[in-house]
Amino acid sequence: WAATKCGTSDEITIASMTWLSAGVLAQVTQRILSKGYGCNAKVVPGDTVPTATSMLTKNKPQIAPEMWISTASAIWDKIKKKGNVYKASDVFGSGGKEGWWIPSYVAKANPGLKSIADLKKPKYAKLFVEAQSDGKARLYGCPPGWGCEIITNNLYKALKLEKANYQLFSPGSGANLKASIARRVTRKKPIVAYYWGPTAVIGRYKLVRLGMPAYEAKKFTCLTNKNCANPQVTGWKPGEVGVAVVTSLKKKAPNVTAFLAKLQVPNDVINAELAWGDARKASVKEVAAHFLKNQGAVWTKWVPADVAARVKASLK
Repeated sequence: WAATKCGTSDEITIASMTWLSAGVLAQVTQRILSKGYGCNAKVVPGDTVPTATSMLTKNKPQIAPEMWISTASAIWDKIKKKGNVYKASDVFGSGGKEGWWIPSYVAKANPGLKSIADLKKPKYAKLFVEAQSDGKARLYGCPPGWGCEIITNNLYKALKLEKANYQLFSPGSGANLKASIARRVTRKKPIVAYYWGPTAVIGRYKLVRLGMPAYEAKKFTCLTNKNCANPQVTGWKPGEVGVAVVTSLKKKAPNVTAFLAKLQVPNDVINAELAWGDARKASVKEVAAHFLKNQGAVWTKWVPADVAARVKASLK
């Protein structure tokens, strides 16, 4: 019997993107590699497009645990042609999810409100009228300049929500959108808003995604165009979020790439962990440690028993 080893003494770099879930996953990966496999593993700063570009052109960093492939699709197409980077696994059990969300207490009190189409019914439109909305229902849209802004605007037109007495309200920024949701939920008031997951907001405020029809590529492509002449309702394109790995690591460190092939977190688990961190203003290292201490049923499936034992010992 021999301990499971890293397989290489070379430095292995792991991209930590600028949002909480990606930072936590980078720290979790680094901890497992360094403490479990004995690797020389280092977390480096990153972001979706720069990291994908660097992996394509320089083979560094070697690992990006939360690469939004659907966001960097043009670069990912080049990566697939070159073949020097691959997707080891889909990191989130249900993929990345964008859409329009309501609080769980609103969903529970209104069992007929299940889809974005149901918003048009007068009894549900009345729910979302606010004191400052001039008697109209308020749909909190996507922050200005984000790709989802164009999609939400076109969906609003496609559903003819203006005729159903809605106003599409711009939150002004991502921080304002988060604050608006927090304010309404804290007061137990109804709200319907654009958001995405997994995020701390979804977990902390227990948001429920309204149903959408099946995704249709042609219709959705038009929704992404601000000049779409005839927007039609379709489901949001599912977010493809993968663990991106430089192909050369397979030969150097097969034990490591075997672990990365199993790295996947259920959406409800990551939402809950992010909510825990957000409520405490915890650092990414603190959230990663909390995840490793409390979600053993999830991460111990990724690695051999001896690796898991060494990681657990390092947490004490």
